This record gives sequence, structure tokens and C-alpha cells, in this order.
Amino acid sequence: MSKALILCLTLLSLFFPTIVWAEEAQLNGANTSWILTSTALVLLMTLPGLALFYGGLVRKKNVLSILMQCFAIGSISSILWLLVGYSLAFTEGNAFIGDFSKVMMHGIPKDTLSGDIPESLFMLFQMTFAIITPALIIGGFAERMKFSSVLLFSGIWLLAVYAPVTHWVWGGGWLAQMGVYDFAGGIVVHITAGTAALVAAVVVGPRRGFPKTPMLPHNLTMTVTGAGMLWVGWFGFNGGSALTANGDASMAMLVTHISAAAGTLTWAAIEWKKFGKASVLGAVTGMVAGLGTITPASGFVGPGGALVIGISAGFVCFYSTVYIKQKLKIDDSLDVFPVHGVGGILGTLLVGVFSATSLGVFSGYGFAEGIATMAEQVGVQLIGIVSTFIYTAIVTYIILKLVSLMTGGLRVDEEQEVNGLDQSAHEESGYHL
Repeated sequence: MSKALILCLTLLSLFFPTIVWAEEAQLNGANTSWILTSTALVLLMTLPGLALFYGGLVRKKNVLSILMQCFAIGSISSILWLLVGYSLAFTEGNAFIGDFSKVMMHGIPKDTLSGDIPESLFMLFQMTFAIITPALIIGGFAERMKFSSVLLFSGIWLLAVYAPVTHWVWGGGWLAQMGVYDFAGGIVVHITAGTAALVAAVVVGPRRGFPKTPMLPHNLTMTVTGAGMLWVGWFGFNGGSALTANGDASMAMLVTHISAAAGTLTWAAIEWKKFGKASVLGAVTGMVAGLGTITPASGFVGPGGALVIGISAGFVCFYSTVYIKQKLKIDDSLDVFPVHGVGGILGTLLVGVFSATSLGVFSGYGFAEGIATMAEQVGVQLIGIVSTFIYTAIVTYIILKLVSLMTGGLRVDEEQEVNGLDQSAHEESGYHL
């Protein structure tokens, strides 16, 4: 740049500052359109995707309770995110938690930008993540927790666990400063939800009859329908996390799809080998495992790495599910921890490997700034996993005990559980056939 040009720009900045700096705060229509679309896709994942996926997996006497819990959590999470959750997660604050400067979107008119998209849109996009995370946890205590306990637990957990961990990773907190990689929620969503579901399953206790009484899904057609919505919605989940309509978003979508496909086929192949047949339930569970495992890595790895991650997800999550249910006999009813929790842990570790640029066809797009080796990146990832697991487990346990005191116990009584939560909690039935 010539000295004359530099002088001209300097003079312009003195006399016409709005002209020179306009480009730094200019809305990008393409990016805004993509995040508007992604926001709708991520909301689709919970309402109706997760609701149908979980609803089909429970017994028919509890299907409405699952649908209601998803809708209620979606509502209460939205209000809490507006009131204080967004501010705690995405304001400067300190290394561990944000501040209250954006409570109720204070000081954020409609033309305020976050990067080159409206901040209201960024807040809404992040709200959809805050909706699905506590909704995932209900799979750990399905068919036995009081509706009042579900609401109180979900609301308190959102503010005490989800918001701080979000700040650590995406809000400029201590893990972000270390260079942790979590593109779309392996730590923030899947490890927190999976860990919380595991703790809740232990604290609440198993369903009556578990593990001796068969508790088969009542409507696999509903589950597969929800699974399809999750697969499609995940493009917004991972692709939207690029926050731009460019190659980062398209590659995130590509690797997401590859991992989901690999997870599906791997889980089905294991069942085919072990049991002689590949089940539909196994295929869709493998799909979710592939999706959850690629999530933290989706913006940092290439298709080759995604293929390995998806295959690994199918194997590891399958055997984790067997171990949790059959060996430990923990009634994590809808396999939240072995699929989402273990998948999130696995993907968060593997991104430290496959983000390397020296792996040939399996290479990714480089380590975090200031990190030079694979060992360093994996070490940072491990710190993120362990710290999030410990924090989530401890705080979740405390919240459950607090809610139990507030509601006179976490779970319904024996008669209500036998009759089903649809009748005992809502006086309705899912089917009149």
C-alpha cells in the first residue's frame, strides 16, 4: 500500500469515520439467510425430531409424557435464555461465567450485529442449542420422573450447567483460551447432556421391572421418523455453527453426513454379525452416534477423518450401550450417555487427531492457534472432557437433590408409574384405537 493511499485513509478516518469503518459492521445477507435457515433446522431437531424419536422408544402409556416434556423444556429454556441464559453464556464476564449486561437482550436493538449477522439471530440460533441439550437428558429418566421435577430440574440445570460450560467453550472462557476444539457442541451439548442423564438415571433409580421385564419401544415407525428429522436438522446444527455461508459450512455438512452414514452401517453390521439380523432401532441409534461424535470435529476435519470417526462411533457407542445396560445395570432408559455422552467424548478426543494436516487423505485443517503438535491438541481436548464431566456430574447431582426436596421426591409413586405418566401426569392417552 502506497504512502499516499495510507495518508488518504487516515484523513478520511478523521473527517468521515463512518465511511471508513462501515465495512466492519456491515450485515452479510448470505450469512444471515443461512443462519436463519440453520436456526429453523436446529429447532426441528427437538420439535418434532427428538420428541418423536424419544416418544417412539418408550411404552405407549408414556408417549405423551415424552412429547410434553420436549415441548415444555423447549418453552422454559427459551424464556430462561432470554431472561439471563444468553447473557451468562455470551458476555465477557470472567473466565468461568458471563455477566448480566445482556439480560432480556438489554442494549441490543434489531440492527445490532454479532459479527456480520444480527445479534438477535445469533442469540436465537444459540437458543435452539439451549433447548435441545436439556431435552436430551430426559432420556435418562424417562417414564418415571414427575413432570414438576422435570421442569424444575431442566430450568435450573440450564443456568447452572449449560450456560457456564457454553461460556467456557464458546463465550471466550478458560477452555476457549486454552485452544479447545468444539465446533458445534461435543462438549457443550453432548458431554453435558450425557453426563447429566447418567447421573439422573442413578439418582432417580431404574424403572420398575428393569432389567428383567422387557420394555420394548412401542412405535418404531415414530422413532425412525424422528431420526430422519434429526439427521436433516443436524445440517443446521453443525453447518450453521460456521456462522457463515462458505466452505467451512459446506465441509461441516459433508463430514456430518459421512459420519452419520458410517455410524449407521457400523452399528447395523455389528448386530448382523452378533445376532444374525440388523435391527432398525440399531441403525437409527448408530446414526445418532455418528452425528453426536462428529459434532465437535465437524469444522476441523476432512471427509477421511469423518469416515473413521463415524465407524469408531458405531463400535464404541454400541459396546458402551451394552456395558451400561447389561454390566452396570444402569437404566439410562434411552441410552443418552452411551450414545451422546460417549460419542461426545470420543469425538472431542478424535478432533485432536484428525485436525492434523499431516495425515494424507485423513488430514484436517490444523490445530488451534498456539498449538503445534497433535499431543498438545489432544491434551487440551482431554482437559475439556474431564473438567466438563466432573463439573456436570457434581452440579447435576446437587440440582437433583435440591429438586427432590422441592417436589417431595423426584419420581412418581408405584401406582402412577404402572398406570403410565400420560394418565397420571396429564390425564390423557396417546392412542384411542
